[in-house]
Amino acid sequence: MSALPRAAELGLIGCHVCGLTCRTVPGDDRLDGGGHGEEMACPRCGSVLHRRKPNSYARTWALLIAGFLLYIPANVLPIMRTASLNDIDDNTIISGVVELWVKGSPDLAVIVFTASIVVPMLKFLSMGLLLLSSQRGSGWARPQRAKLYRLVEFIGYWSMLDVFVVALLTALVRFSLLSRVEPLPGVIFFGLTVVLTMLASMSFDPRLIWDGRDTDD
Repeated sequence: MSALPRAAELGLIGCHVCGLTCRTVPGDDRLDGGGHGEEMACPRCGSVLHRRKPNSYARTWALLIAGFLLYIPANVLPIMRTASLNDIDDNTIISGVVELWVKGSPDLAVIVFTASIVVPMLKFLSMGLLLLSSQRGSGWARPQRAKLYRLVEFIGYWSMLDVFVVALLTALVRFSLLSRVEPLPGVIFFGLTVVLTMLASMSFDPRLIWDGRDTDD
């Protein structure tokens, strides 16, 4: 069966801001950054229309690599200090998970480990896979890769759980006269990692997954 016509062939383009399907002139190179006239804008929100997000690969790679580099000190440096009358304890993400498990909170330890270790690593691997396969024009599992991208976007916000836990403990323990909880530099690096990976997924244009499709799968 021959491939279905593409939106560009029908003179259609979707606004990446509000999602409106707009009518264009087929072959208009202004949408690809090659024209010299005034850029076309979405009639509903006024955003500039592009067939693909400009420099999507470069921006996504830059944000992803920066997020990965910041993820190293986020795991090495302590994220929280717990001080009581006779003890001061600095915890990294891993040591905090171990302490939760040892002190009888395995459920919370699993949640923190999943949100702080498993989810960020899966995001790095997933975005790397999407970038490499799309840049190579691979036709492998395009529908599954599109679903993977939507999953990465959905779970990205849950990576902030560690930051929320530190903020909550800091606020609650301030009411106690015998103990104190303080955030340490590790939590800043972790928060920046989460923000950069979220920006990376937003910078990636999922329509690139379907570029080079010759047949309708």
